[in-house]
Amino acid sequence: MQVHKKYSLKKYNTFGVEATSDYFFIVNSQEEVVEALKIIKTLTTNIFVLGGGSNLLITQDFKGAIIKINIQGIDIIKETDNYVLVRVGAGENWHKFVIWAVEKNFYGIENLALIPGEVGASPIQNIGAYGMEVKDVIKEVEAISVAKLKSNLFTNKQCKFSYRDSYFKSEAKGKYIITSVVFKLNKNKEFNISYGEIKGELEKNLSPLSIKKVSQAVISIRQRKLPNPDVLGNSGSFFKNPIVSKSKFERIKRNFPDVIAFELSDNKIKIAAGWMIEKLGWKTKKYHGVGVHKKQALVIVNYNNASGNDIMNFAKRIQIDVQENFGITLESEVNII
Repeated sequence: MQVHKKYSLKKYNTFGVEATSDYFFIVNSQEEVVEALKIIKTLTTNIFVLGGGSNLLITQDFKGAIIKINIQGIDIIKETDNYVLVRVGAGENWHKFVIWAVEKNFYGIENLALIPGEVGASPIQNIGAYGMEVKDVIKEVEAISVAKLKSNLFTNKQCKFSYRDSYFKSEAKGKYIITSVVFKLNKNKEFNISYGEIKGELEKNLSPLSIKKVSQAVISIRQRKLPNPDVLGNSGSFFKNPIVSKSKFERIKRNFPDVIAFELSDNKIKIAAGWMIEKLGWKTKKYHGVGVHKKQALVIVNYNNASGNDIMNFAKRIQIDVQENFGITLESEVNII
């Protein structure tokens, strides 16, 4: 375990915002998580758990202790003719895990390639892309109780997954530290290529369909549409796509016939937040070094060493504009501290 004081967080957030933390702990095992928590409780009550920093906006110096999860390991714990159970350390890079699964022909997460961040954040956010959500392959989550310093196993049902949400992000926020996740991956060929952009990308390559071909299509799409955070500071999609009733959607459609939306059920419609943001002209606007990415309106970019507050205020301007024009409150996907 490593312990630092007044530690720079600039390289630990993909927005590239400069800030410091009073205390910074890097932990490599469950035992070190417990040890760190015991020490921290003598120092402060303000604790934040950090993964890859890819879903984080820091608006000020952190007055408390940050725990950086660095627990590694990808291990097959059960294998049958039809599936495998894989336990993955919370500190493993998510994309690295996806590529590992693809190379072994384990199906279920190939559409989630190139999503930034670490494995421990995947159940918190219930990450998803191109027709897949991680909730569909998570069997259980292991986490340490911050209060009791005990390890707990959560079944898929106990995680209470919903769209970009979970038990750990909502009612249990800050109460547990995820140390590992067990995934159930399929050994039988089963592709999810109904998402329009994947279809189009796959049609460019006439070779037989394979898991590697699907993952490469997703990677190509993401690289084409999304900025590399090493080049332009960003956290990927800043806002959730809002879900509205069918009646509200019909009212919006009367005023905006070209609205982009997806039907989830008889009375639930998901509206593309990026379409609303672009419709209101935000792709051309910049304030204090912050702007919307030219190829994807859901992505807010740090163009010129903007502060966390500058980024947050820019996001609030977008939220106000969307609320005034569409009557919809955009929710942030990003964790703001």
